[in-house]
Amino acid sequence: MNESNKVAVVIYEPLPGNTSKVYRGLKTALEFTAAGDDVVVVFDGSGVETLAAISDPASPMHPLATALRDNVHGACSFCASSHKVKDQLVAAGWPLLAETNGEASIRNLVAAGRQILTF
Repeated sequence: MNESNKVAVVIYEPLPGNTSKVYRGLKTALEFTAAGDDVVVVFDGSGVETLAAISDPASPMHPLATALRDNVHGACSFCASSHKVKDQLVAAGWPLLAETNGEASIRNLVAAGRQILTF
């Protein structure tokens, strides 16, 4: 039996920004998920703006957010506050990550055996 990959897709890119980079990150997460791999998606840094943007049903990337909802580990709480999207993320039901002094922990993902892919 094949062991599944353990992957963390971390989105740092904001929207508007490099839309194709965000799209590729989300599609990569879906590709791994479709293959049966263990995938989590984290939005960190300016990427918290992306999660807020794609949470809007009018966003062309909203279907990707919907398809990945069960895989989204969350968004950095500190970054969400500093980028002024915390209320939007909470309203959309996304978890806020604050494992390391109020910020998302990439180390915890590595310690859990995940390969980190950044977009």
